[in-house]
Amino acid sequence: MSRRLARELVLHMLFSNDFLNDDAKSALENNLAYNFDLFSDEHELYKTAPAAAQDQYIQGAFTGIMEHMPELNGYIEKYSVGWSVARMSRLTRCILRLCMYEMLYMDIPVGASVNEGLELAKKYDSEESASFINGVLGSFVSGEMKK
Repeated sequence: MSRRLARELVLHMLFSNDFLNDDAKSALENNLAYNFDLFSDEHELYKTAPAAAQDQYIQGAFTGIMEHMPELNGYIEKYSVGWSVARMSRLTRCILRLCMYEMLYMDIPVGASVNEGLELAKKYDSEESASFINGVLGSFVSGEMKK
């Protein structure tokens, strides 16, 4: 499994948990086991279990995002002028949280995180969503990552 697919898997888990509001540990255990059992025949993402490096990324990103949710939501509110987190689609919120967390807490290049976030938005949502995400992430990078 590539880093791109691991990132996509984290997005699926975040999106699913946005409905359930489980704690990070329960959500991680439930999502991985449940999704690989249920969707292995239906979705390319669940056909191959993650390798050790990707598993480490998945667990680190997912639990980190869950633990830093208030901080990440604060950044989203700050850089999405005129939009509250509650007004955004679940998918948009999840993509923004994932990208911001990668930039702040993981050794992921800023450009790679932004580009991957845009690709996820285009795949699962729309061009308009991708444009919105690009604007928010651009403002976030200028405001937080240049310090």
